[in-house]
Amino acid sequence: MRTALQLTAVATVLLAIPANGARVVSLAEPLVAPTAHAQAPDAADVAEGMRLYLQKGDCQACHGWAADGRKMDSQMPDGSNLRETKLDRARLIMTIKCGRPGTGMPAFDKFAYSDGRCYGMKQADLKSPMPDPPATFQQREIDLLADFLMLKVVGKGPMDRAKCVEYWGSDVDACREFK
Repeated sequence: MRTALQLTAVATVLLAIPANGARVVSLAEPLVAPTAHAQAPDAADVAEGMRLYLQKGDCQACHGWAADGRKMDSQMPDGSNLRETKLDRARLIMTIKCGRPGTGMPAFDKFAYSDGRCYGMKQADLKSPMPDPPATFQQREIDLLADFLMLKVVGKGPMDRAKCVEYWGSDVDACREFK
């Protein structure tokens, strides 16, 4: 019995010492889930982010299929050119979650203006009502959408044939308009 307790104690100590030199997290510290952007997103996550952009969020209606501001629906507000945006990932996430008050950009967080989580404002603080989004996103979906945009759109400049093929993953009909 004493040997088993000693082995348990040694194993506990060894497990507490990280092999890679990383800082040991105490049980008193809150555990934080790793962020989606801590490592490069895998292809399935990028594809899911693109699906969210094109389908669930219908972002292409205002921003265009290539996110270049060439909207797909003349009834929709003009969306900004996300290929040339200066937003970093954190500000992009905030814009997706909270929209842009006073513009046509909706908040995709269902509770965006219910509790002050967006810009410290509640619904009563808004000068005009926010437009309704086509759907709302969970935080994981917002992260996937942001990962897709950061990898395939933001800072990539104007669309050309090579970028179009890379964007879609193959030479689709939409890419034929580019030389």
